[in-house]
Amino acid sequence: MNRAAESRYVYRFGGGVSDGGNGDKNLLGGKGANLAEMASIGLPVPPGFTISTDMCAHYYENGQKFGSGIVDEVTMGLNHIEVATQRGFGHTEDPLLVSVRSGARVSMPGMMDTVLNLGLNDQTVEGLAATSGDPRFAWDSYRRFIQMYSDVVLGLDHGLFEEALEIAKEDKGVHLDTELDADDLKALVQRYKDIVEQELGRPFPQDVHEQLWGAVGAVFGSWQSERAKVYRRLNHIPGDWGTAVNVQAMVFGNMGDTSATGVAFTRDPATGERAFYGEYLINAQGEDVVAGIRTPQYLTKAARERAGAKAASMEEALPEVYGELARVFDLLETHYRDMQDIEFTVERGKLWMLQTRSGKRTAKAALKIAIDMAREGLISEEEAVLRVDPAALDQLLHPTLDPKAERRVIAKGLPASPGAACGIAVFDADTAERRAGQGDKVILVRIETSPEDIHGMHAAEGILTARGGMTSHAAVVARGMGRPCVSGAGTLAIDYKAKALRVGGVEVKEGDTLTIDGASGEVMLGAVPTVQPELAGDFGTLMEWADKVRRLKVRTNAETPNDCRTAREFGAEGIGLCRTEHMFFDAERITAVRQMILAENETGRRAALAKLLPAQRSNFVEIFEIMKGFPVTIRLLDPPLHEFLPHGEDEYAEVARAANVGVEQLKQRVAELHEFNPMLGHRGCRLGITYPEIYEMQTRAIFEAAVEVAKSGEAPLPEVMVPLVATRAELAIIRQLIDATARKVFEELGRSIDYLVGTMIELPRAALRAGEIAEEAQFFSFGTNDLTQTTLGVSRDDAARFLTAYVEKGIFARDPFVSIDEDGVGELIRLAAERGRGTAPGLKLGICGEHGGDPSSIAFCEGAGLDYVSASPYRIPIARLAAAQAALKAR
Repeated sequence: MNRAAESRYVYRFGGGVSDGGNGDKNLLGGKGANLAEMASIGLPVPPGFTISTDMCAHYYENGQKFGSGIVDEVTMGLNHIEVATQRGFGHTEDPLLVSVRSGARVSMPGMMDTVLNLGLNDQTVEGLAATSGDPRFAWDSYRRFIQMYSDVVLGLDHGLFEEALEIAKEDKGVHLDTELDADDLKALVQRYKDIVEQELGRPFPQDVHEQLWGAVGAVFGSWQSERAKVYRRLNHIPGDWGTAVNVQAMVFGNMGDTSATGVAFTRDPATGERAFYGEYLINAQGEDVVAGIRTPQYLTKAARERAGAKAASMEEALPEVYGELARVFDLLETHYRDMQDIEFTVERGKLWMLQTRSGKRTAKAALKIAIDMAREGLISEEEAVLRVDPAALDQLLHPTLDPKAERRVIAKGLPASPGAACGIAVFDADTAERRAGQGDKVILVRIETSPEDIHGMHAAEGILTARGGMTSHAAVVARGMGRPCVSGAGTLAIDYKAKALRVGGVEVKEGDTLTIDGASGEVMLGAVPTVQPELAGDFGTLMEWADKVRRLKVRTNAETPNDCRTAREFGAEGIGLCRTEHMFFDAERITAVRQMILAENETGRRAALAKLLPAQRSNFVEIFEIMKGFPVTIRLLDPPLHEFLPHGEDEYAEVARAANVGVEQLKQRVAELHEFNPMLGHRGCRLGITYPEIYEMQTRAIFEAAVEVAKSGEAPLPEVMVPLVATRAELAIIRQLIDATARKVFEELGRSIDYLVGTMIELPRAALRAGEIAEEAQFFSFGTNDLTQTTLGVSRDDAARFLTAYVEKGIFARDPFVSIDEDGVGELIRLAAERGRGTAPGLKLGICGEHGGDPSSIAFCEGAGLDYVSASPYRIPIARLAAAQAALKAR
């Protein structure tokens, strides 16, 4: 039997050989699967092999050691590359050099490690110089290898090597790396080796096989690096997936003026425009482009002219290779039926494809690409709906800079990721995370970002860099996160030590306000006003297509007229949660509320409530008018009464005067209302049981408002929701009060309207006894915020102190207050839905917690058979799209 067919961990590609893997990204990682697939469709891919993700799992299970079996398989893989390239690994006359790269199931740009030019030592570098006929290229490749390997594998500070490189350039009196000749680079290599020996106490490894295993171990090790963990946590990538390792023959973009390297997209990842987009560098290696070490040039002539750049585009400098590359772009986009992010190298006029993957894009670009591809016939409308990440829509739903506003532009860089951001300038990632945690909006300002900055980039409102192009780390990560980014603002002088930037006589210190415009590349001093987004065009088309296929209705959580109008503009189909207590906190009403609480008997409470009735009624009138024809779920008073009472001495005196009571009497009443755990105390329906006049007033306000609106137009559909019910008896008592009040109001006003009475399921007991409770309820609304608290025994307000650690350790896959805990809270919801509908088959079911705007929670609701979700106004489009995707995936 063929040994390759028995291979457990290594899969070969390129050079006319394939060990299969069937394009399985779970096994080969995204990069390995796509390399094999590109090779299979005839594209020029350097030969190589992939060590599977299974080996990564084995590596960690085995104490970060390789088993003996893998050695033979890797030797087989190396032999494959040697045969295909006619070069030998470690040979001194015609040496084979390889790259060692990571490749997880999903793209994690910049988060894991890469080593290039592996296989060079003091002997093979001479062979490379001889066979290439270019000693400068050989020594340049060797110095790059030592620097990268020392950083990635040996753990040395890359700054030591950068400093040595800068000194070498200063000594020579040049500015660019390319201006150093072979002798300069040979001397630099010796300096690099001296640094390694000084720092480690041992020489740089000369054995190429030792180099290879060190690099493979480092790539596997980088899966558990802090930056990779942060990225996985932010992007909800499971930690047990692991990464594959791709070992591939090196091709060289640094072999003179007919060689180049580049990164490109088949469409513009910022706007979605159908135009090739990318950057390249003559006589360079790939890391030079993405790391911002040199300023890259434009791929196309049109892009160069738009930017007013002088350096020749690839289309102009290497026209024949560019033509071949353009044909490859079209082939890949048609083959994968999606916009592709491509890495390529040109070695002495020969094009090589190093990677393709579905390109990360802004929400605006994702929207346009999906709509355009559907119209081009490349994908269906339903596939277009599935292509756009619902959470990414958040980028489109917030304001942009007012074009009429005055702007004090102090610098201009590249428009790397669109959107506007305003905040205080900070100069390191840790400060960005800390200040954002304190509630500040921050702009992270860096010379260039690196993967170690990932936590600060996530915390920031926007990112500004002095170096780097449109495919730099900052640009790619910012686009993936939906953060506005301006990169390559080369006129900025950034001083980390002084925590300041200087440009044109202007100094911006840490804490000063900056505004950046990721669409124009402008950097502005101070804050600039914004305008609301335009939600027509492609956005409207996608929402129309989504609405065709979704089953779940989408409502909003809102109680102010402004929020209600915003929600309707975003397509809300009613209100799933109107919190009436928010109306009580109004400055003009809080006095009456406090008088009601402080009253010593029912008569006193009713007198105070009578003052609140007109105001509460007017609130409901406005809401019903905005939501004409749609259901409006109104939750009766829920929080404990102490929340409405004063806390400080100044407030005590003020409230005592307004309520005409003594300060000591007031304090005594506050003490009487004090509870050790008010969230599990006298609140919700328990208030309605003990003080029925409160719910009676609210119910009267609801029905009087509904009748008033019905007289002048379409009747609203009020849904009166009773909070914190644990027993059927509680709901029966409150429902009797609601129905009696409704009859009284309808009789007084001479008109009746339809309404529903239901409850919020937020206690485990209510979920368990849902069959009984459904005898009194016409709907259930799952209050997933409190249901999560009461099920897990975790306070949402205090959870931040430890939940991050729980997610990192895999105890929870995601924060249960962000995404429903399906095994616990979700099981209670399923059970309550089943038992409730067992009693009342027509029972309406929905959720109204913050989970109503979370795509994965919406998918759960689809599977559980709920009728609707309710989300905050700006998350309505997210919920609509997520509901459509859930329906499509459930088919």
